[in-house]
Amino acid sequence: MRVRNVHERVLQAAPSRLGELVDSLASERDSLWPRDRWPPMRFDRALAVGAVGGHGPIRYTVDAYDPGRSVRFRFTGPRGFNGHHGYELEEVGPGEARIRHVLEMKTSGRALMAWPLIYRPLHDALMEDSLDRAQAFCGGAAEARRWSIWVRLLRWALGRARGRRRSTRGSRRAKG
Repeated sequence: MRVRNVHERVLQAAPSRLGELVDSLASERDSLWPRDRWPPMRFDRALAVGAVGGHGPIRYTVDAYDPGRSVRFRFTGPRGFNGHHGYELEEVGPGEARIRHVLEMKTSGRALMAWPLIYRPLHDALMEDSLDRAQAFCGGAAEARRWSIWVRLLRWALGRARGRRRSTRGSRRAKG
């Protein structure tokens, strides 16, 4: 299945101001990624072409980076995610710029079902939280966005599953 998923927001800011956001990704001063609500974005080194990392179970490498303008990540996991995602900026008028996150991929195998049922709702909520952070960074009023019941249910179920895996690993270590 071909997927194209776009989230964007026009903000009262020069593209160079928004560029600071893109350049801060996965750093200690990251002001774009909503790491207070979602797994943090992490890389094996500073944001640059070739950096390897991801967030939560989503793995990727930086395959294009134009500082202050755009960054693109190529998926390496989960299996069945074949494509890329990233942020791009464009000036739309004096003191006004658009920040856009585009995800383009072709799913296969288990991802044919997992994307629409699990990953897409979570991705959509994450991206809106990210754009809310961009809006707040530019001095706008960030919405206190409430996740859908489906997103809350998925986060609860995934959190419980992670907790069970951790406790199972811990009990195996204690026995061994």
